[in-house]
Amino acid sequence: MGNDEGLDAVDIRLGARLAELRSERGWSLGELAERSGVSRSTLSRAERAEISPTASLLNRLCAVYGRTMSQLLSEVEAEPVPVVRAADQTVWADEASGFVRRSVSPPHAGLRGELVEGRLTAGADIAYDRPPVPGLEQHIWVLDGTLEVAAQDVEHRLDAGDCLRLRVWGPTRFRCPGPEDVRYALVVVLP
Repeated sequence: MGNDEGLDAVDIRLGARLAELRSERGWSLGELAERSGVSRSTLSRAERAEISPTASLLNRLCAVYGRTMSQLLSEVEAEPVPVVRAADQTVWADEASGFVRRSVSPPHAGLRGELVEGRLTAGADIAYDRPPVPGLEQHIWVLDGTLEVAAQDVEHRLDAGDCLRLRVWGPTRFRCPGPEDVRYALVVVLP
């Protein structure tokens, strides 16, 4: 289990939490596969931490479980603290898609917002088929590079300094057209 290259303690805790969430609902792997559109074998391997889940896979599971990705990731971390030191911020990478996510200000009891730093390599293209929570409020502020965001059938091109504000109801797509990587801040506020 922990021997696979690229897997770390976060992946192991994440797999255990995913198994817990399914068990709490009394669902079989087959039932979860039907609800999420993810194969039983992929779900099983993710729960046993045999694979590091992709952003797309986590997004589908978050939608089924009614959580944001940050909420899910915060559930596998220790108790939240008021000051989140840079060295303590959880960094998660989906190497296959070129996406790196830093939880700058993770979900905290009594707070509805969270702050995430996203990085996409030039050419990276990530599509989410649904929001993890319908009506999720997002503010996307590009710090470096260019980001293309598609939401509600509208394409937005954001350059450094630009900010897109929206509520997410359907599919979204984040793409870095290059030539350089993009770095952006994402503020997420629960409805």
